[in-house]
Amino acid sequence: MIYDYIIVGGGSAGSVLANRLSAKSSNNVLLLEAGPDTPHGAVPKEILDSYPGTAYFDPRFHWTKLRVRTEVVSHNNPQEAPPPFRKYEQARVLGGGSSINGQLANRGAPTDYAEWEARGARGWSWDGVLPYFRKVERDMDFDGPFHGKEGRIPVRRIFPPHWTGLAKAAAKAFEAQGWQYVEDQNGEFIDGYLPLTHSNANEQRVSAAIGYLDPEVRSRPNLTISTSTEVSALVFEGNRCVGVRANVKGQAQEFRANEVILCSGAIHSPSHLMRSGIGPVGHLKDLGIEVRAALGGVGQRLTDHPAISVSAYLRPGGRMNSFTRRHMTLGLRYSSGIGGLPPGDMFVSVVSKSAWHDVGKRIASMLIWVNRTCSERGEVKLVSRDWREEPLVEFNLLSDRRDLERLMDGFKRMGQAYAHPDMQKITSNPFPAAYSDRVRALGVVCTKNKIITGIAGALLDGPQFVRNYLFDNVIVEGFKFNQVMQDDEALEAFVRKATIGVWHASCSCRMGADGDPMAVTDNQGRVRGGIGGLRVVDASIFPMVPSANTNFPVLMTAEKIADAMLAA
Repeated sequence: MIYDYIIVGGGSAGSVLANRLSAKSSNNVLLLEAGPDTPHGAVPKEILDSYPGTAYFDPRFHWTKLRVRTEVVSHNNPQEAPPPFRKYEQARVLGGGSSINGQLANRGAPTDYAEWEARGARGWSWDGVLPYFRKVERDMDFDGPFHGKEGRIPVRRIFPPHWTGLAKAAAKAFEAQGWQYVEDQNGEFIDGYLPLTHSNANEQRVSAAIGYLDPEVRSRPNLTISTSTEVSALVFEGNRCVGVRANVKGQAQEFRANEVILCSGAIHSPSHLMRSGIGPVGHLKDLGIEVRAALGGVGQRLTDHPAISVSAYLRPGGRMNSFTRRHMTLGLRYSSGIGGLPPGDMFVSVVSKSAWHDVGKRIASMLIWVNRTCSERGEVKLVSRDWREEPLVEFNLLSDRRDLERLMDGFKRMGQAYAHPDMQKITSNPFPAAYSDRVRALGVVCTKNKIITGIAGALLDGPQFVRNYLFDNVIVEGFKFNQVMQDDEALEAFVRKATIGVWHASCSCRMGADGDPMAVTDNQGRVRGGIGGLRVVDASIFPMVPSANTNFPVLMTAEKIADAMLAA
């Protein structure tokens, strides 16, 4: 059988495309996903949970061998030890990142999409993308020209009366710093503290797979969903992609199609292209891969939002309440004034529960990230022609000093917020937090960690001198709060060491105009370089990462390209 479309990857984009393309009964569509299925009535409870901390750390839903390096590698000092590679929680499950992420449902700023168009993505200005953001969502709180009411993904907010003690105190601290209350995060892009939008209904996650691949859609005779299916190669006849080879539950198979659509994300989509001979010539030749199309931008300019945290002990009065399991209900969007960047270039999420376990329940965090990223020097490269080997991934966060300076500034701002009287009533022992290997290991959901954190959590609620000892000798790693607040050299060293991305990998197969040597795809995701029958539709085609969590921009992108494909 020859399918009309084969979709490689059942994440957010793949779920949208499978739904929209198969809605036309004459289209035969095959959706391939490497991870497990999440069928209606049998979605794992960890995925359905409104609190995302369990699914995010469950290895059943990850590419477990994927490692990345976030820090900049020094080429000027070859004697300096390179920064370590770290586990990267990239989703490997139907629904992709939307099945394990924090469920935040924001869009980015109109200025982001003006820049998309300026960088060569014709038709992707704010006016061009807003109808598709509206098409995605079913807003349960607001109506009007900025909101959709009939989409497949519910959007809601938790408003101030139901916030945790921490969120209410942080709002007072933000007011004292001069920020106004903004009720509708997606209604107008202005600075202020706001109820976070999230893709959640009835205290349960609604992933792209849940929203777009419901039982009615799955029953379409022209849609086939194959999970536990890992694509090993794209199949070509000349320069036209005509199908894929895949391992289906361990059995090798080949599938043919009129068009193949890569929806494998900003790490694996460029890897598929490069293994097929589409990419930077020198890199392909180094690996002995015959060059099919010389596209220098494949795998280049990988981007994420750099982030750090300032955390503290959280007293019982500030902790999670019975109204919701959402641990992030309050955000702050602000303009740093650094580097001549557009407004709203920084964001803070107030976190009332920093991990699933008993220590995490007692740790408040201010997660600070660069909303408008300037560091665009990451890359994805193959280490082998073998499809079973994960690529080399270097994010090179903070390669632009403006990102470093804004995180330093943000740390000081949030450090000062902890000094507000309302914050001091419910927190103590502030500290510069690092998502270290030790923290990662403790985040794995298992009986051993539950016992360890249960004991440690009880001790944290004990006498102050015990708590001080634990923070000074066990919890805090290397840098002290007062040290980094008072010494810019120490603060810079901390930020350089502790900065991570927030799992918003993007931009490694960018859309661009004719003649742009770094453009990999056109404004409909079609691969350039004389390649036929092949598109990329996921966060890798973003011309720049928007000032937002990337899930809703991915859903919008898939809706927009699906519409163009059906119209054609």
